[in-house]
Amino acid sequence: MTTADDNATSSWLVVRPSGTPRSISSPGGVEDLGRSPGRTIPDPVFGAADRRRGLLVGIVIAVLASLTRLWDLTHPTDKGTPVFDEKHYVPQGWQVLTGANWIEDNPAYGLIVHPPVGKWMLAIGQAVFGYTPMGWRIVSALCGIAIVVMVYCAARRLARSTLVGAMAGILAICDGVLFVQSRMGMLDIFQTFFVVAAFTALIADRDQMRRRLDDAYHRRGPFSGAYGPRLGFRWYRFTAGVLLGLACGTKWSGIYFVVAFTLMSLAFDVAARRAYGVERPWVGVLARDLLPSSLSLAVMPVLLYLGSFAPWFASETSVYRYQVSGGGSGALGWVPAAWRSLWYYQSGILKFHEGLTNAAGNHHPWESKPWTWPMGLRPMLYAVETGPDRCGADECARVQMLIGTPAIWWAALPVLAWAVWSFAGRRDWRYGVVLVAYGAAFAPWFANIDRQMYFFYATLMAPFLIIGLALCLGDVLRYGATIPRRANDSPSDRQILIVGLVALYLAVVILNFAWLWPVLTGVPITKLHWHQEIWLPSWS
Repeated sequence: MTTADDNATSSWLVVRPSGTPRSISSPGGVEDLGRSPGRTIPDPVFGAADRRRGLLVGIVIAVLASLTRLWDLTHPTDKGTPVFDEKHYVPQGWQVLTGANWIEDNPAYGLIVHPPVGKWMLAIGQAVFGYTPMGWRIVSALCGIAIVVMVYCAARRLARSTLVGAMAGILAICDGVLFVQSRMGMLDIFQTFFVVAAFTALIADRDQMRRRLDDAYHRRGPFSGAYGPRLGFRWYRFTAGVLLGLACGTKWSGIYFVVAFTLMSLAFDVAARRAYGVERPWVGVLARDLLPSSLSLAVMPVLLYLGSFAPWFASETSVYRYQVSGGGSGALGWVPAAWRSLWYYQSGILKFHEGLTNAAGNHHPWESKPWTWPMGLRPMLYAVETGPDRCGADECARVQMLIGTPAIWWAALPVLAWAVWSFAGRRDWRYGVVLVAYGAAFAPWFANIDRQMYFFYATLMAPFLIIGLALCLGDVLRYGATIPRRANDSPSDRQILIVGLVALYLAVVILNFAWLWPVLTGVPITKLHWHQEIWLPSWS
């Protein structure tokens, strides 16, 4: 999984290859003229080098994300009450806060079919602002802002380029899915926050491990052992495990990322040991990395998931807490009653989700199937209110729809095709990790097509689509940088054209987002304007 990108030093304008990779036969990187060259190791490039500029750009991205996510956050509402699925989770968050046990203990609130972490997040905002639209949306908005910043950081580190990171940040700011979900009191934005944070931590872990290998190589020379060195405790990987546990504690679908990211981390380790000339990299990973990786990325999420139910165990009134009591019989009779009650609770959640199918008569006018998600062909209507309002017409509408910005989402298939080709044909690891994360968010939903599904499940796909798109734009700029310049070293016409096309595309994304703004935020518009926002028949 090593690529030319591992040997590239990127500046603000990205993409100029650095010098010749160093030889394993020469730890200092200088060849012994009396020997034939050995295998090469990557240049010591671990992330973009322009840290000060990267920090300043990151601050600008964060400010822009804050301005968009926090603007008029208290609208729309259903006459001051939650809208759409907020009606399920916001009252649960309030009950978690006011019930003194930090757990749902009232089945009358209904649909207690998700773990408690997301409801704790909602409760935090309500603890500060009360049972108000600001209270049940502020933490979602803060997580949405953080997602934008992490997308910027992850893309910047992957591409070794602040410019590519900045393009990813702009795309994340202007994506309708991430924008709307950041302004809703629902669970999906919290799970997306934890997953993107785990992804960002693992990308940082990859660089940190390569730096440690590089340092060990320079201290000891080429590794003589078959397995390579031990690399010490990996705090980034441990942090990723904690975040994945919180993702599972928000929604069960976090388990797909536990599996995908564990395998991805192990693949990083194999590639790193191979790049530094370890004789048996696969065995080295099994001997050195498998156990600590499994403890951090597989065992830790399970423990945190179970730990999230500690208030459930402690409460006398939590839902199903005493569903099973007394000694049991059969093979599991030795299991304490509390744990068997938790199993009953979890089994009920599984049964609920298994029964949420079209065949069982569950239909919704805005449901969609996963093959429509990559291009956002079936968005969701969250709120609509018609009547006289301040829009300059007799009949106005306040509409909020979950729509992926077409300039971004309609590019999904070409981006995915380029990513597959780049990873399979050019062995570009950056696209490989994007495909792993995107696939973990998308592919599992095909396991049960009959299940009732909605476009907001695609929230987890958005950050990785955006990172992949930013990498593609970086490749376009990289191609432009290879075109010969004029004799006076000024850019050629083709180079100017390529930079202009990338800038034009970003401008189209921004304008597209601005056009959709009224139906993403629920500001009053005329009915004619609303109809003009509906670009496809499947949008209505």
